[in-house]
Amino acid sequence: MNLPNKLTVFRILLVPIMVIIPFLDIKGEIFTIPISYIIIDVIFIIASITDKLDGYIARSRNQITTFGKFLDPLADKILVLAAMVMLVEMSKLPAWIPIIVLAREFVVSGYRLVAVEKGGKVIAASKWGKLKTVTQMIAIIMAFIDLNAFGQCFSGNLENGFLVFNVIVTFMMIIQTIATIFSGVDYLKGAKELL
Repeated sequence: MNLPNKLTVFRILLVPIMVIIPFLDIKGEIFTIPISYIIIDVIFIIASITDKLDGYIARSRNQITTFGKFLDPLADKILVLAAMVMLVEMSKLPAWIPIIVLAREFVVSGYRLVAVEKGGKVIAASKWGKLKTVTQMIAIIMAFIDLNAFGQCFSGNLENGFLVFNVIVTFMMIIQTIATIFSGVDYLKGAKELL
């Protein structure tokens, strides 16, 4: 197994560690942010860095493998959806956001399966797909350490923390959701001929 694939497997292994943290009952706060949230965030950031790193190493060293092509996007989906479900459980995110992300992933994965079976070409990530990825990562990283729930900036009822921080998290989540929908539509357009 080459280094990029090891990094991908490492990213998947970080997910259950991230999910276990809330059950460890870690006490304490830093700047009123629970230490457990900060640990989860650090794990998510490390996993996100491995996502960029494994792709870069695979391309630069010409170590792209079938295993990597299969596992890398799967690892990304597992990481992002696990983080979003955790944010829903923490009452920081409404459930409709990860539902949209999950629906898009089913559509794209279904398209890819049909494309492979029919010998069709794989559609490269569009500008919407790239925007989705960047805003998703930023929104999730910030949401774990935001002391308020999604959209609380609109009610004017901020329990703790900065209004600006909640505004950024809320708008990043909205942008990533819109980009998720449009990137899914791009895939459907590309799948028209294939289907």
